[in-house]
Amino acid sequence: MEALVRWHHPERGLLAPGAFLPLAEQAGLMRRLALQVLERAIRDLRDWRAAGHALSTAVNLSVSNLQDVALPDQVQLLLETYGVPADALVLEITEDVLMADAARSQQVMAALRRLGVRLSIDDYGTGYSSLAYLRALPVDELKLDRSFVSSLTTDGKAAAIVRSTLQLSRDLGMTMVAEGVEDAAALEALSRWDCDVAQGYHIARPMPADRLLTWLRGRPVPAAVS
Repeated sequence: MEALVRWHHPERGLLAPGAFLPLAEQAGLMRRLALQVLERAIRDLRDWRAAGHALSTAVNLSVSNLQDVALPDQVQLLLETYGVPADALVLEITEDVLMADAARSQQVMAALRRLGVRLSIDDYGTGYSSLAYLRALPVDELKLDRSFVSSLTTDGKAAAIVRSTLQLSRDLGMTMVAEGVEDAAALEALSRWDCDVAQGYHIARPMPADRLLTWLRGRPVPAAVS
């Protein structure tokens, strides 16, 4: 699963993350907001696992989150409070966030990794894309950007990038997540190439947490959704 925050704006209705997260970052509210999202995601994860579903949940981190040296202790407290194993939580970081303050980011990432939390590079292939940090950083997962996955059945170059990134992730001992799966043909190709995790609207549209168990009961095999 992936937790994505929405804002019920009093005038503009339900807003997607891109409509307000940059403003929250500018206003210095991102740390507080991230902790609220983390708590909600971990609490929901506890409930899903108690219902018999061995799920994991991913939560995105921003620049200010990854530079907050208090974050690992706060994450540990939330995991202990709700009785959720650390390896059931995935924290997603984009490549540009990693480059904002590499020294402090690595310090925070190392502390999170010591907790047992898994770390993921989100939107891989669209940012800094240095192979050096893949070797140096304690990363468990590559999340290939949807721009490659959505066109893999119609663009030979996109398909080659998907296959080569999948091989790279295997060689580095990482999991690869293909995001942006919009049709059955893309999902079938990823399955044929033994991709670890697929994510996208073809599998499920975004939904409130309280609808997830019903959705799971209607599927023969649980799948990653966002």
